[in-house]
Amino acid sequence: MYATQALTHLVPLAAEELDKNKVTPGVLGFLVFAALAVGVWALMKSMNRHMGRVNFEEAPDPDAVAAESAESAADKGRAASPGK
Repeated sequence: MYATQALTHLVPLAAEELDKNKVTPGVLGFLVFAALAVGVWALMKSMNRHMGRVNFEEAPDPDAVAAESAESAADKGRAASPGK
């Protein structure tokens, strides 16, 4: 006897006992949901730990760097000229 034939014979038996108004996920549904919740919690904790280790230094703004170099060049030019 094949498994499909056995299932075909068992499905009508299960359908007779099944109350369509009281179908619940049961213990297995709760365990699957709990496992998913624990997995998500572990992933979030790991992500938080990894994000805390990130050492990100932002690159300076090119316009600000150009303005600073122009100011420092002007300051050097004033220092090199004779004082009044």
